[in-house]
Amino acid sequence: MTASLVDRILACDLRAIARAISKIENDAPDANELLKALFAHTGKGVTIGITGAPGAGKSSLVDKLAMHYRSLGKTVGIIAVDPSSPFSGGAILGDRIRMQTLANDPGVYIRSMATRGNLGGLARATVDAVAVLDAAGYDRTLVETVGVGQDEVDIVKTADVSVVVLVPGMGDDIQAIKAGIMEIGDIFVINKAERDGVERTERELIALLEMAERSDGWRPPIVRTVATQNKGIVEFVEAIETYASFKKQQQASLERSAGVAENRIVELLRERLLRRILSELFAPGELQELALAVASRQRDPYSIVEEIVGKVQIK
Repeated sequence: MTASLVDRILACDLRAIARAISKIENDAPDANELLKALFAHTGKGVTIGITGAPGAGKSSLVDKLAMHYRSLGKTVGIIAVDPSSPFSGGAILGDRIRMQTLANDPGVYIRSMATRGNLGGLARATVDAVAVLDAAGYDRTLVETVGVGQDEVDIVKTADVSVVVLVPGMGDDIQAIKAGIMEIGDIFVINKAERDGVERTERELIALLEMAERSDGWRPPIVRTVATQNKGIVEFVEAIETYASFKKQQQASLERSAGVAENRIVELLRERLLRRILSELFAPGELQELALAVASRQRDPYSIVEEIVGKVQIK
């Protein structure tokens, strides 16, 4: 079953891609084997992360960006990370509604995914979904985050190019400083640039960027766009492609990628070990009983964790 599904994904079968991502989201038993089989076929496309505050126009930018790439003959995968439904855990915004033109294009694949409470703005499954689209042969994969401001830093874990979107007159420049987003931006986009205050926002960005020097020597460009009017999109694409080419030639970029890979290994290890501990060391309902004991102040959580760690035996 897995081998057949892998072959269909490599042939860019849309049904197979959708099924694979669903398996990943639902943590199906064969999801891990599927990802292991696909990994050797990844690393060919470019993943572009679009992050920024709510209302910055990220969806409009993704829409126009995808349309421009399609005009260049490139295939595009889009993953829109939405807030989770508190009832089903699924995505609730449904970006397909906002991208109806692209939804009918056979060269574009769109998938909405839920954050599932992940504080980094990206579910664990999102990283794996990007790998599926990469293996399927999509030239460019666009990841639009949920837009929660200070929790967006996780975008670097999945993107080759990280784009930070700001809007003049909304205080986004100050929020970016507080959030540490300035550190992850490879490209900065001031969207809705027809608004008043765009000059001030750009000046502050330039001043902030001059204060920090990146290890790879890259100076993040600032691009003005008006996505709803398709203005600045060509310059935006040029900035993305320039950085993507630059990154391939830099040793510092390789080291950054190695750091991201190390974090990924630690995350997977943490998740696997936690799942094993919960399944092997706890009887049904036991964890809830311990939680009630802590809530009623009969036990403290520190002693409980020490007891659990003492029972763990790594074989």
